[in-house]
Amino acid sequence: MSDAKPVGIVLVSHSREVAAAVAELATGLAGGGTTAPVASAGGTTDGGLGTSSELIAAAAASVDQGRGVAVLVDLGSAVLTVKALLAEGDELPEGTRLVDAPFLEGAVAAVVTASAGGDLDTVQAAASEAYEYRKV
Repeated sequence: MSDAKPVGIVLVSHSREVAAAVAELATGLAGGGTTAPVASAGGTTDGGLGTSSELIAAAAASVDQGRGVAVLVDLGSAVLTVKALLAEGDELPEGTRLVDAPFLEGAVAAVVTASAGGDLDTVQAAASEAYEYRKV
């Protein structure tokens, strides 16, 4: 891990409230000290349920510190929205990556790992490993 600026995290949900709550929980569980920059992009620009490419792009820009941005999403159409933004090539900061991970558990793992100084590959791996968390 390094002293460089951390990887940014964007949490995309169809609900503004869900995205904000997951961001709050993940940053809270990351512990004391400085946490990685986290932004939520939930709902549509008019506050409804859905996803917004504008909100996602703005969130990614707000957390970008030059080490990459990990984007975690809740449901299928959010995946499609992020993939479309990535395909455009100029809508998201360089080094932005869609991470295949469970939304809540992956967000916590991503924020904790990024806050500890993990690079984008390490953040992605930690978030993806959350698929294997067993509850019983």
